[in-house]
Amino acid sequence: MTPDSFFGTSLRRDPNQPADLNARIDAQIRERLEEAVDFVCLDALVRRRRTLALPPPSADNPRDRAEFTESVGAFLAELQTAIAPDLSEAQRRKVAAAKAAPGDEAQRLLGVHVVLARELPDYWQRFETCRAAYTERVSSGRERRGLLGRLFSRG
Repeated sequence: MTPDSFFGTSLRRDPNQPADLNARIDAQIRERLEEAVDFVCLDALVRRRRTLALPPPSADNPRDRAEFTESVGAFLAELQTAIAPDLSEAQRRKVAAAKAAPGDEAQRLLGVHVVLARELPDYWQRFETCRAAYTERVSSGRERRGLLGRLFSRG
């Protein structure tokens, strides 16, 4: 081991992680967000299925996976909408930059929440508040319906 390489490594850090501290922090926040959002959406999906007397979701079922993926996007969008009014102009610019980042829609939306989690000291409290409301609404079957659903609904 050469002296240069000795100081450039850490026994606690995974060699596949980014070397830049900010990038490592972002990666950790993204990982925690993914885990938390997966839990929220899967919990809401299971509760909803239980309420409607449907079988639990299956990872092998493409429709279940699509429903789960849709719920992830819906939850993240709902959370962003709940947080957005309180952002400063500088924070709004950072969110806009994250929205314009390359990648698919889900990754950009997750990137927005990485920015929000870094910028807002009470992000996780807001996350929890939104999680409770989202889970209650989805699991009780009181999801918002589109215009056609409201027009053609019975009762």
